Amino acid sequence: MPLRFFCLFLVVFSLNTLSYSQSDSLKRKHILVFPVIAKSIETGWSFGTVGSSTFRLSSKDTVSRTSNMQLLLLYSTKKQLITALNGSQYFDREKFILNEQVSFSSYPDKFWGLGKNTPDSAVESYKFNQFYIYLHLLHKVASHLFIGLLFEMQKVWDIQYQAGGLFDKENVPGRTNYHVAGLGSSITYDTRNNAFAPSKGAFCQLSFNHFDKYLGSDYVYTNYVVDLRKYIPLFNKQVLAFQFFTFSNGGDVPLRSLASFGGANRMRGYYDGRYKDQDQSVIQAEYRFPVYKRFGAVLFGGTGSVTRNFADYAINDLKYSYGGGIRFALDTKEKLNLRVDYGIGQGKNSGFYLQLGEAF
Repeated sequence: MPLRFFCLFLVVFSLNTLSYSQSDSLKRKHILVFPVIAKSIETGWSFGTVGSSTFRLSSKDTVSRTSNMQLLLLYSTKKQLITALNGSQYFDREKFILNEQVSFSSYPDKFWGLGKNTPDSAVESYKFNQFYIYLHLLHKVASHLFIGLLFEMQKVWDIQYQAGGLFDKENVPGRTNYHVAGLGSSITYDTRNNAFAPSKGAFCQLSFNHFDKYLGSDYVYTNYVVDLRKYIPLFNKQVLAFQFFTFSNGGDVPLRSLASFGGANRMRGYYDGRYKDQDQSVIQAEYRFPVYKRFGAVLFGGTGSVTRNFADYAINDLKYSYGGGIRFALDTKEKLNLRVDYGIGQGKNSGFYLQLGEAF
């Protein structure tokens, strides 16, 4: 048995290290705390702890989906420290929804330059510290329809890179210490039946976020995101899932706010940031099916690219990725899964991912 899969099973069978449940009719709290041994292209081997809580804010609310919060602490063999808190809370029949993410990273990373045709051999290493806050408050205005307010803040410091290398040659904004903050809004249509692993429904969200000096931002730019998802139930609990995702920027965009191609959620198989530029578009699909009791499996594939602007997209420049994975249900009622995927991209791009929750 390969070492990485041996470690995976150590994680799976240690899930009950600390488990706490509290039931009171509809008001139900479930807490899991367990050790993690993970591996991804970006971090290599990582070791740490994950805590996950699912709960309802009111025992009288029979409409709202289950709220959740996750806390992560990881340290990798590449000397990367990652701490993150994220979650979603559903208030009073989903009249309000709050999504949040707060994180700190001390992170050696890689940079191949800007654009869709950067060669594998051009890679340079750099390091940074980053503190990040993302808050998204949504208000229901009609059935399944929400309008929202966004706040995003990012502070990046202690950036270390090769002087005279790609960062200087391409005059990349944000290669020195900086701070950005932005306010924006969103419109969301959401008919998903579950927040963790939907088996039917749709999710359509359009948002923009403007970063400006009146908020203390060192750079002025606007970010636009379109996220469209569809979930189609098949026989015997099988599901087809689709996503179309675009991320585009206008203005003077710093390094850590550029479109970053790859990672654990989109275009699996590519290092997160293998391609960077102003804009990104991705289409991906996933076939999910049960295997045995708590175990399931998926097959996935996707295509996409990055560009300086939308006029630069071309069929011949599209990248592809495909792969498969297994799922282990940590919480069968709430459909919270431990996700293990292996993605394959073009050339020598491939990667193994161990994550909590579905890719989309």
